[in-house]
Amino acid sequence: MSSIKKSDLAILIALLVIVILLKPALSAISGTQTPVAVVRGNSMLPLLHEGDLVFLHHVDPQDIKVGDIVVYKSIYGGYIIHRVIKVIETPNGFLYETKGDNNPADDSMLGQFPEGFGVSYDRIAGVVWSPANKTLIVPIIGVISLFI
Repeated sequence: MSSIKKSDLAILIALLVIVILLKPALSAISGTQTPVAVVRGNSMLPLLHEGDLVFLHHVDPQDIKVGDIVVYKSIYGGYIIHRVIKVIETPNGFLYETKGDNNPADDSMLGQFPEGFGVSYDRIAGVVWSPANKTLIVPIIGVISLFI
């Protein structure tokens, strides 16, 4: 491994450590217990790539809209990062139909909608921060956490 690659790896590790150490502060600022997420897989290509790091923030149920990218708790464990394609208001609250940008079908095909036709608000960990409709992405840094 060349010294340049070692230095790049050292910088990535340092940035990841900083993000981990800042998690309590990020949680307080963002209003969510999950202030950062690492993209795993290719379902959100071409926007999000495996290893990309995204920042989340809390949004009230009525403020989540079509086009938002949300991170939600999978019924199988872990988290899924997908885009809201439909918002459904029910007597029991809001449901959000979601789909990966690179997937041929919505998340019902993944068995993710046991509540009916979408993900319930209580499973939403946060909305990906997109100031001025530009998704804030830190590329590649999360690859280290995927290996760990």
